[in-house]
Amino acid sequence: MPALVEVVTEPGLTLQVLAWVLAGSVLGACSGLVPGLHANNFALLLAGVAPSVPGPPLFVGCAMLAAGVVHTFLNAVPAMALGVPDAEMAVTALPGHRLVLAGRGPEAIRLSAIGSVLAVLAAVPLSVPVTRGVTAVYPTVRGHLSLVLAMITVALLASEPTWRSRLGGLCSFALAAGLGALTLDLEPAAPLEAGGTLAPLFAGLFGAPVLLDAIRGGGLPRQTGDGIAMSQGLIGVTAIAGTLAGAAVGYLPGITAAIAAVAVLAVVPHGASDRGYIVATSGVDTANAIFALFALAAIDRPRTGIMVAFDGLGAPLELPILLAAVVLAGLIGFVLVIVVGDAYLELIGRVAYWKVSVAVLGLLLVLAFLFAGIVGIGIFVAATAIGLVPVRLRARRVHLMGVLIGPLMLGL
Repeated sequence: MPALVEVVTEPGLTLQVLAWVLAGSVLGACSGLVPGLHANNFALLLAGVAPSVPGPPLFVGCAMLAAGVVHTFLNAVPAMALGVPDAEMAVTALPGHRLVLAGRGPEAIRLSAIGSVLAVLAAVPLSVPVTRGVTAVYPTVRGHLSLVLAMITVALLASEPTWRSRLGGLCSFALAAGLGALTLDLEPAAPLEAGGTLAPLFAGLFGAPVLLDAIRGGGLPRQTGDGIAMSQGLIGVTAIAGTLAGAAVGYLPGITAAIAAVAVLAVVPHGASDRGYIVATSGVDTANAIFALFALAAIDRPRTGIMVAFDGLGAPLELPILLAAVVLAGLIGFVLVIVVGDAYLELIGRVAYWKVSVAVLGLLLVLAFLFAGIVGIGIFVAATAIGLVPVRLRARRVHLMGVLIGPLMLGL
C-alpha cells in the first residue's frame, strides 16, 4: 500500500505509471496482431529485453503486465481473420471462423472484446476470495495432478457428440502427447536466445492446419453484421463463468483457455454456441493474466510466460498498483480490438485470400526457425501433420492440447 499511496499523491509518478502502461499496451497490441506469435514466446522475448530497459522494476513490470493483457485482447483478431476455410468446411471450422463466413466477423470481434473486458472487471474483485479458495485445495490438487488431468481429458473426450469424434479426439490427443513428450524438453540452437519449442509446436498444431484448409477457400465474404445476437444476461453469465475458469488456468499447469471454455459451455445454460465459445475463451484467456499474478503472490509459482518474465525481473509484488495497470490495460485493449479488428477484417477482405494464407504460413515457418532453428522446422512440419488429424476425424482441435497435458500426466 505505501507504493500505491506514493503514486496517488505524486502526480509525476502517476503519469510515469500511465506512460509505462501505455507503452506496454502498444507493445502488446503489436505482438497480438502477429499471426502465430504465442504469448509465452512473446513473454520470453520480453524477459530477454526487460532487464536492460532503464526504469524502476515496478514500472517495467507494469508495462510487461499491460503488454500481456492487451496481447490477450488483440490475438483474437488474426485468429478470426486468418485461416477462414471454404464455406463447405464450415461445420469443422473454428467458432470465430463460422461467424466470419456468415458475415458476422465484426460481431465476433465485439463478443471477444466484451468477454475479455468483463473478465478483467470481474477478476479483480473475485481474485482475493478465489485465490484463497484455490490455495486451500492446491496442495491436494498438486499431489494428484496426474489424476486431475486424466479426468479433464476423459471429460473432454466425453463431450464429443459421437463415438467417431471421441475416437478422433483420443487419436489426436495421443499423437499430440507423443509429440510433446519428444520435443518439449529440447533446447535446440536458435537465432533467438529466448527460444524454445513452444512456437513451432503451437504454430504447427493450431495455426498451419487452419491456413492449409483456407488456401482453397473463397476468402472473406462481405462483413456487415456488427450487432450482437446474444442476450446481455447470457454474455454476462458466460463471461463470469469464463473468469472463474480462468482461475483454474492460472493455477493448473497444462490447462488452456480452450479447455476451460469447453468446460464453461458445458455448465452455462444455452451457452454452447459459437458466440458463447468466443465470449468464454476470451474471458478465460484474459482472466488468466490476472489470476496468474495472484498465483505468483500466493504460491510463488509463475504460471504464464508473462509471469515468468515478471518474476525474473525482480519487480516488487505491489498488487494494488499492478492490478490498476491491468485494469487500465484491459480498457485500452477493449478499444483497440474493436478499432483495429474491423480495419483488419476489411484489409484482409481486399486481398487474394490464398496469398494471405501462404504468406502467413511462411511467417509461421520463419518463427519456427527463429525460436528453435532447424529442429524447429522439423517440429513445425510434424506438428502440422498431427494438427490436420482432428478435423479429418470430425473432432475438436482442443484435444491437441495433449501436447502439454500428456507429458504432465506422465510426469515427464
